[in-house]
Amino acid sequence: MHRRHRVLLIAEAANPEWMSVPLEGWSLSRALANLTDAHLVTHVRNRDAVRRAGLVEGRDFTAIDNEHVAGPIWRLADRLRGGAGKGWTTVMAFSSLAYYSFENAIWHQFSSRIAAHDFDLVHRITPISPTHQSLIAKRLAKLNVPFVIGPLNGGVPWPKNFVDRQHAEREWLSYTRGLFKFMPAYRSTRQYSAAIIAGSKHTLSEIPKWARHKCVYIPENGFDPDRFKVPRNHSATLPLKAAFVGRLVPYKGADMLLEAASPYLREKKLQLHIIGDGPQRALLEAMVDRLGIRPSVFFHGLIPHIDVQNTLSECDFLALPSVREFGGAVVVESMALGVAPIVADYAGPSELVDDQTGIRIGFKDKQSLIEGLRQTIGDIIRSPAMLDRLGAAGREKVQKKLTWEAKANQIVAIYDAVLKGRTDLRGLGFD
Repeated sequence: MHRRHRVLLIAEAANPEWMSVPLEGWSLSRALANLTDAHLVTHVRNRDAVRRAGLVEGRDFTAIDNEHVAGPIWRLADRLRGGAGKGWTTVMAFSSLAYYSFENAIWHQFSSRIAAHDFDLVHRITPISPTHQSLIAKRLAKLNVPFVIGPLNGGVPWPKNFVDRQHAEREWLSYTRGLFKFMPAYRSTRQYSAAIIAGSKHTLSEIPKWARHKCVYIPENGFDPDRFKVPRNHSATLPLKAAFVGRLVPYKGADMLLEAASPYLREKKLQLHIIGDGPQRALLEAMVDRLGIRPSVFFHGLIPHIDVQNTLSECDFLALPSVREFGGAVVVESMALGVAPIVADYAGPSELVDDQTGIRIGFKDKQSLIEGLRQTIGDIIRSPAMLDRLGAAGREKVQKKLTWEAKANQIVAIYDAVLKGRTDLRGLGFD
């Protein structure tokens, strides 16, 4: 019988009770633990939640406390970001500095066990941002212990005709993001990694050509079938029900969706459920009143994840006109429920959706995106049955390829390859 790989999983963000990257780190680490003998290393902020999930500290996981370094850096970043939920590039820049101390603490605690080859390999799952470099890649290579990093994702350029939304998000540092390539350990991270998992095609394009042979493309996001047990089970009929799920911030484009859909909302051929909250809430509420579409628009605010699923599964399609989405977790979740996604044809969502599973709206500026959305919504109102076909195909696709179990199997195939000494990994991963 084949021995299970012994893996040290680094996931600075891994929390079963949070959303976004912490939930991704947790979900992928658990899926990998089902296939390997894994020990999770995470940040102390996740300790209590990981314990509540049933893991035993010391045996199953280790919590690293570097708050004496990370705490002051995070507080400074919070002051400079320009407001709650804004300036994420600023936050990432400062957190990448704090991350050096996190990995140093890991090395201090685990270097002797790594040198003794208690682990076959080390895999860093999070941070996901490519701007967070790894100090241990070179050290591991000296000990002949393979280092796998990823999924890496982020840094999608702002579309040039949406500078106003970039500034509204306080994304001033986006103009200088390329400086991360001069950070300590940028080159060694890529040079000494045995495998680099790219979570998006944009991130893959940013990998230096001399390291591309060790890159594998696997989309960042996945889903847990146990959390998505009640899929959409009705046929699309008028009035159609649409959902927008996400933070109410400029780049997500809820205002553009309202403007595009307004004729159909007024005619009561369409209902729109807006799930989420954020600084644009008041603007969107006023816009609904100005456009005369209040009876057809429902603001749900922030609701528990299970309620998001229940509301989404009652809808006919998801509309996400986000102009700068790295991954698109809600797109995967929508497809998992059999709800067809309509997305802006840019970055993460456009990689998850194809012509058989959803609709991608091409655009060059705000007006063309609004017009494309309006035309597409009009088309599906005239032919609602297409949503049933797209929704069924999308659910089938993600069930096969984008469950956390499926992604873990793809990653274990990478482990197999690097442990056998394979250096060219092209052809593995997501297809």
